[in-house]
This record gives sequence, C-alpha cells and structure tokens, in this order.
Amino acid sequence: MPGLTIGDTIPDLVADSTHGKIRLHDYIDASWTIVFSHPADFTPVCTTELGKMAEYAQVFAQQGVKLVGLSCNDVQSHKEWIKDIEAYTPGCKVTYLILADPNREIIKQLNMVDPNEKDSSGNPLPSRALHIVGPDKKVKLSFLYPAATGRNMDEVVRVLESLQKASKHKIATPANWKPGDPVVISPSVSNEQAKEMFPRGYKTVDLPSKKDYLRFTNV
Repeated sequence: MPGLTIGDTIPDLVADSTHGKIRLHDYIDASWTIVFSHPADFTPVCTTELGKMAEYAQVFAQQGVKLVGLSCNDVQSHKEWIKDIEAYTPGCKVTYLILADPNREIIKQLNMVDPNEKDSSGNPLPSRALHIVGPDKKVKLSFLYPAATGRNMDEVVRVLESLQKASKHKIATPANWKPGDPVVISPSVSNEQAKEMFPRGYKTVDLPSKKDYLRFTNV
C-alpha cells in the first residue's frame, strides 16, 4: 500500500461518483480540495460526519475549497444513503460528490485502509482519512483516524485556514491558534523584511535567550 503523506502528489484517479465519472486532477483543477474517506454507507458515525460536511459546505466554498467524499459502495448505494444523511441533518444538502469504490482499489491508492477493521465478508474497510490537497495537487495535511472515531469539522476548518494563510504569507500558526488570532513570523524573515512585509507591525517576545525568533503579527 503506498504511503501517501504530506508533500506527495495525490493520485490522478478516474472513478465513478454521485456526480458522474471524474478524473481527480481535472476535478481539483487549481483549487484547494478536501478528500475524505468513510468505512461504509449506512453506518452511524459516517452518517453524522457526512451530515457535518454538508453543514459546513458553504464555509469551505467561501474558502475556495472543493469536497470529495469516498466510501466503499457503489453510486446507487451512495444516492440512497444521502437521503438518510440529509434527514439526519435537516436543512443541509449533500451537494459535494462521493466517489464509489466497491472494489476497494481507491482506498489502497490513497492510503486509507484501516488494518484492524473489516466488513462482514472479511474485506478491508477504509480508515477515517482526510487529505487537504493544494492547487498543485500535493497533500498539505493529513488526518488519520480509526474507523471508531469521528472527526471534528471545526478542526478541519481551522487547519485549512492555517494552511491557506501560510501559503500566502511567510508565517506559521502557533499552538491552539484559531482564525483571527496572531500568527508567528517565519524565522527565515529578517526583522527588516518583517517591517516591510507586515505593515501592521509585529511584537517580539522577550525571552531569556535574548533571541528574537518569537515574533507575532496579524494577517
């Protein structure tokens, strides 16, 4: 199984989906994309997660992000399952596409197999994997949860904004950072450069080492 991880180019898959057959790289185009897998249709945690993705879809759209779901069932099963997802999350529609992977080939290519979970026939199930993919088709961040643990969509939104800010500015986000909080300036940026790059100014933390590497600003 390939070890898809940060910095890798996501495979250019061709697959059936609830929006018809797609080629993944063409679908991503020049957008940020979230690719997320689920163990199976008509399962409890997955239903809550896809409902939350539907609830947050507008938030992601405002950030220019496309959503690609994946579950190891065929398209007709996905379409029937969507009715349950929307009933569980009233007022939220599943407008994003869900890839079909009944032969479990895609989950292997995307490194989304949970080695400890199998279906009633003994087939491997996907882990709860989520890859945030940049416009260059490379993986920027990955979450990997076991099948038994649901994801936190607020954390997905948080790290996505962190990645997008870091791609535009020479900054990083500190521990427990939330959108709107100050960020730290990259050590590769000199103080003189920082004055030009961050006209709103920045604050340097006074540390015992007297090194001025911990600089906070707002972007």
